[in-house]
Amino acid sequence: MKATASHTGASHHDAPLTALSADEVRAEKHEMRRRRRIAVLLVAPLLAFIFFAFVAPIATMLFRSVYNPDVVELIPKTVAKLSTWSGEGMPDDATLTTMANELKSLAAERKAGMLAAAVNRAEPGSASLINATARKMRAIKDEDMEGSGALKLREADKRWAQPELWRSIKSVGRPYTDTYYLTALDLERNRAGDVHWRESARIYLQLYGKTLGIALTITVLCLLLGYPLAYYLAHAPRRTAGLLMVLVLLPFWTSLLVRTTAWIALLQTNGVINATLMATGIIGQPLELLYTRFATIIAMTHILLPFMILPLYSVMKGIDHSYVRAALSLGSRPWSAFVRVFFPLTLPGLSAGALLVFIISVGYYITPALVGGTDGQMISNIIAFHMQSSGNWGLAAALGTLLLALILTLYWVYDRLVGAGSIKLG
Repeated sequence: MKATASHTGASHHDAPLTALSADEVRAEKHEMRRRRRIAVLLVAPLLAFIFFAFVAPIATMLFRSVYNPDVVELIPKTVAKLSTWSGEGMPDDATLTTMANELKSLAAERKAGMLAAAVNRAEPGSASLINATARKMRAIKDEDMEGSGALKLREADKRWAQPELWRSIKSVGRPYTDTYYLTALDLERNRAGDVHWRESARIYLQLYGKTLGIALTITVLCLLLGYPLAYYLAHAPRRTAGLLMVLVLLPFWTSLLVRTTAWIALLQTNGVINATLMATGIIGQPLELLYTRFATIIAMTHILLPFMILPLYSVMKGIDHSYVRAALSLGSRPWSAFVRVFFPLTLPGLSAGALLVFIISVGYYITPALVGGTDGQMISNIIAFHMQSSGNWGLAAALGTLLLALILTLYWVYDRLVGAGSIKLG
């Protein structure tokens, strides 16, 4: 009986818990949905910021690099007639008459300059032709344009009888085009549609190469200057390290424009550096330091140096010093212990600092614009020029897209060779 009772008691305690009721299950699901909604609401501002500050601008840039609606919106009827033209000889008189009428309308709406700027990118020198012709067409009465628009257009300027001009108008009239990317790569299409190197000045590939060279030089200089300082900060007494860290962070508390302007005062012809060198007799005449590639490299190295020091310092501070002491106790020389033990442990911080400095310097704009001059300009300055001055947003978008693709490619190569997982900021 006792055994039976004991067995019965054990079975009673080992029985599974009673299943939840339907109301309890619904309450649990409701609570989980409520928590998910709260989590979504908490991250919604961040997601909105990422979308409007990063995703939307990049998507717009990618779209603008292949979409060119300006001409087709200004002269839609002429573009429609040119779409059936083979490109050989001259378009028919109906096409010329349509162009004359649309130029007359554009002149009345004061939009001829927009068409002139768009066509001038494909056919240099056509801006003045289109503007002048539009003014002449506006002065002609509507009844005089009927049936004689082609003649009026030829009389306005003999260049309207050149097939090359009409081929350019047909080319820029396509709403979707790869012309911007070809231009950004110093390429162009001939009359047969084959891609070849541009016959005029090739500047963009050279600018990309110069930008990468400047960025790599700045990264190496920041590494050579920042690694010893980070090493000293990691091994210095706390009071000394704290004071030096304040000096490292001090540039972040000063305006970027102020720091760049300070370098202008230092590097200019009558600046501090030239005055000091001449006073000591080292040089006999001022050196050309400002508005050069040297000025861009020096100023940007000073500005970006903290981005190399901080990751290195945070990683070095976390390294156990007993590793190096163990290597020394086993007979290793100090330099050998540093190279074989300490330096490999700092590679994650070095990788993070190098990537930060390189990527930031590739897209830098303000400092090269102020101190670089023509020799120190980078691709970002040319992108800004097309956005602000020339109004060629399509080319600016193509240049920016290629720069983004270049950065992503370099990051992919780095990930394949070193591994992005080795990057550590602390």
